[in-house]
Amino acid sequence: MSREEQAVATRTELLRVARELFAARGYADVGTEEIVRAAHLTRGALYHHFADKRDLFRAVHSQLAEELLGQIVAQTAGSADAWEALVRGMRAFLDICEDPAVIRISHLDAPAVLGWAEWREVDSEHWLGVLTMALGEAMEAGLMRRRDAEPLAHMLMGAMVEASMMIANAADPAAARAEVEGPLLALLEGLRA
Repeated sequence: MSREEQAVATRTELLRVARELFAARGYADVGTEEIVRAAHLTRGALYHHFADKRDLFRAVHSQLAEELLGQIVAQTAGSADAWEALVRGMRAFLDICEDPAVIRISHLDAPAVLGWAEWREVDSEHWLGVLTMALGEAMEAGLMRRRDAEPLAHMLMGAMVEASMMIANAADPAAARAEVEGPLLALLEGLRA
């Protein structure tokens, strides 16, 4: 294995182990020593790839967001039109928000660990462009009234984040997910042409 391949394998293993531990017990209850021990690596390996535990957490959160986006895009494949893709994408987003690992890492720990601005930055890097594009496609197809897609995407993303936080902080996430779907889709429906 080349040096570069070894570096990629080490980083991948650190991310995998950290994600499992953060999902199971949360950021505050997981130490770097436990992460490197579970990954069968040294602290030096961790600090070669990440500045600190927070930096590792940010990478885990970013990786999770990227994977979730891929799942949502896959759920919209085969949609009859851009409107159906938006609706299916929002439903897929809400479904993902019930996942205990997503709740713990992305909704409970990420805002606290990263701070609001950095948390929003990571989410925007992954979600905003796709949502803006989807809204633009729906407008181009005449399925939505024409508006500036980027600010509209920010507003819808804000509603989606709030819905996700309601799910994450609920005693019964499945019930909360069912409760927020109607109002969230009603907001979207209000934009329809």
